Amino acid sequence: METVRLGDYFARQGWYPLDSEGCRAAIDGFVKERGESRALDVSAQGWSGGVVPHAGWAFSGRLACRVFDTLSRGEGDPVSRVVLFGGHLGPRSRGWILRSGRWETPVGALDTDEEFVELVVSRINHDGIDVLPPSGYEPDNTIELQMPMVRHFFEGARVVTLGVPARLEGLEVGRMVAEVAARSKGRTLFVGSTDLTHYGLNYGFSPVGLGPEAVEWVREKNDRAALDCIEALDAAALLEGALERRNACCPGAAGAALAAGRQVGAKRGAVLDYGTSYDVRPDNSFVGYVAAVF
Repeated sequence: METVRLGDYFARQGWYPLDSEGCRAAIDGFVKERGESRALDVSAQGWSGGVVPHAGWAFSGRLACRVFDTLSRGEGDPVSRVVLFGGHLGPRSRGWILRSGRWETPVGALDTDEEFVELVVSRINHDGIDVLPPSGYEPDNTIELQMPMVRHFFEGARVVTLGVPARLEGLEVGRMVAEVAARSKGRTLFVGSTDLTHYGLNYGFSPVGLGPEAVEWVREKNDRAALDCIEALDAAALLEGALERRNACCPGAAGAALAAGRQVGAKRGAVLDYGTSYDVRPDNSFVGYVAAVF
């Protein structure tokens, strides 16, 4: 099996620990910091997936870990596979699905669920999505930063990785993947990766100026609109709002996960936590992050 090597880029760039001991210590630390949830009674639910951020672990690792930890504690059968929707793809981008490969992480390897992928491939529109061999994959933080946590919390599970463009057809991919999951053996989780508003001069987006007022606007207005969509499992509104308000960098990925969750019967999302890079390192340019399950 051809190997997709995690850590060759992002871990060596300092986005998360490169060694097993450091990775596990970081995850254990995030779990201890989990604190009280913004949502009620989340640990007792049979969740079908979530939305995670993908900045370096120093900024958003705690929030991503919160999602995977919560999903691992929920009721239900053992998890057979985790479908990861990601990709920094705009409305005109082509989507992709990785056909095979083994992901090497600092805490162990994860194999692609090739049988599941083939079922998906048999149903996709090849005009809009590419089927990639491992050698065709390019480093992507939306996917790779989640892999050590998937391996840590769901040992024995396989993965399916897709890049989803920011258009309505991407949401259909999410629903279609959920239909395949409903006909497949084992429990499937659907996880979409997106950061929220990228604000400030570094990102060419500062509609309310700079300073504390801007941080408040992002938290209470711009990102709040995205959180409302996630809680309502309204994938189309999340996508439309992101293109208009610039409050999600990968709305296709997050929207596909929401669409998949609704397809398998999820009724509502729960925001576990929210934060910004400003909370970690105050700056006039900052990014919003959400941890949510559904």
